[in-house]
Amino acid sequence: MTLDDLRVFVAACESGNLSAVARDLSRTQSAVSQHVKRLEAELGLPLLERRPRGVAPTQAGRILQRAAAQGIGHIELALRQLRELREGDGGTVRITTGATTVRHFMSDGVVRFRRAHPHVKLEFRTENSSRGCFEALAAGESDLAWITVGSPARGVEQRPVIELPWVLAVHADDPLARKSRVEASDLARIHHIQLPANSTSRHHLEEQLAAQGIRLASTTSVADWDTAILLAELGLGHAVVPALPGWTGSGHGALRFVPLPMLPPLAAGWAVRQWDALGPLAQEFAGTVVDSLTGGG
Repeated sequence: MTLDDLRVFVAACESGNLSAVARDLSRTQSAVSQHVKRLEAELGLPLLERRPRGVAPTQAGRILQRAAAQGIGHIELALRQLRELREGDGGTVRITTGATTVRHFMSDGVVRFRRAHPHVKLEFRTENSSRGCFEALAAGESDLAWITVGSPARGVEQRPVIELPWVLAVHADDPLARKSRVEASDLARIHHIQLPANSTSRHHLEEQLAAQGIRLASTTSVADWDTAILLAELGLGHAVVPALPGWTGSGHGALRFVPLPMLPPLAAGWAVRQWDALGPLAQEFAGTVVDSLTGGG
């Protein structure tokens, strides 16, 4: 059993098609099949079930797939860390984020880190949900993920960094814009701009509102916080959003942010597979972003 055998096997399970795996890995289909057959011979169990339109893991295959996928991710992370040690200041830090993360949470941290490590490459990958971020971590495709902190996720460690109070984003001409705070009773008459359906922030918001007997009537939905805020500024509705760093002060023209103190704040922060196994460059980048948000450093 080799690491290459396991890589090919996991790819076959995820793809469900040996021909597609062969194309992706620039190998013949026969070579891909040989990797799987070697594993089956060594373990004495069938790992893939051949079907008319591809393959699927057997019960034994699913067990091996889960273990191998996590193990390969850790091994590849370790190999990358060893390359970083050999190359000195060079290397790559891979970050998975939501659509608005870099602008609101990381811009200052990125500048500081690049100034300290000009030869380190920062790779950003965008996901639309915390679940997508967790999957990228589990697959070994990212070192760090910036997420809305929510329920525990298997195989992932979450570390809150900042708490974001909820605010109501409204046009300056809206009667609610003149309030110093918005109460639960005020929300009954708003034209709600709904947050993304698969987002942790929407789940958190709906859970907290339901606990107070509040159900918002939504007129539209958006893919991210920035779009919700923009539509509110255009007078197309009201957006209940977290108070993003740099957004809730003055100087936003026709836009006003009114506090919603009855709602518990939303936590945002880092997620990784294992903090102790995180490479030194990734640890430093994570710390630099935290310092830029909390006033440290």
